[in-house]
Amino acid sequence: MDRQVNAPPEARRIVDFLRTNTNIKVRPGVLNGQRADYFKGSAAIKAVLSPEYAKLKNVPKVTSEEEAEKVLHNLLPYAFFLRVERGEKPAKKDERRPLQVNQVQLFEKDMYYAWFYEGRQLMMKLAGLGMVVVMLAAVMFPLWPHFMRLGVWYLSMFVLGLFGLLMVIAVLRLIFWTISIVVFPPGIWVFPNLFADVGVIESFIPLWAWDVTPSAKGKGKKSKKTKKTKREPVAEEVAGNNPISVMPAESAEASNIAAQTSVDDLN
Repeated sequence: MDRQVNAPPEARRIVDFLRTNTNIKVRPGVLNGQRADYFKGSAAIKAVLSPEYAKLKNVPKVTSEEEAEKVLHNLLPYAFFLRVERGEKPAKKDERRPLQVNQVQLFEKDMYYAWFYEGRQLMMKLAGLGMVVVMLAAVMFPLWPHFMRLGVWYLSMFVLGLFGLLMVIAVLRLIFWTISIVVFPPGIWVFPNLFADVGVIESFIPLWAWDVTPSAKGKGKKSKKTKKTKREPVAEEVAGNNPISVMPAESAEASNIAAQTSVDDLN
């Protein structure tokens, strides 16, 4: 994107730090029919306030949550990430939540933001080169020394063993759930995230959970409505045809001051 290319070096350093920060929980979603990673604003604020960010050179210094929000808000015009609204959670665990770009762009800790930046391309190029090397090595497998071919055979048996173990766990957890749904309704799932779209370690966390539907989990939660704010158009929406706008960081504070002044005049 042109705006990402024209971003200043300090903005790109901050974005690279956020994109590779493992403390920011990235969740998968669907934006315009394509997979999109998104995160919550509070996670990015914590990352900017972390000691790791303080070690970065040539970036704005941040000492408070308000300063962190302002720094992150100033990144929105470059479209590395944009504010999105989340749709309803799908009934199936393997489905991703739908996302939609919000026309009003501002940064707050309770909002969600989708990535439109994949990070530095060096790793992508190295991965592509690695795939070529692997393919050439596979083609030349008959020419490998005997000990290397023997090692590949042991490795393949190990992988097949892991796959078989996974299938056994899947069958056992299904049997346990069938029994528990009768004895302890609504039933208990062992390794509830085993087949979820998460990392390897997260697939085995938690150890067990009640079989509660997403609608039951969300029952009683009130939806939060965002107040309408004055918009200043600065960019076009990246993921659609509708224009979006980024609110200046000072707008919210100025509105609060004006409201307080009006109350004082009435008194």
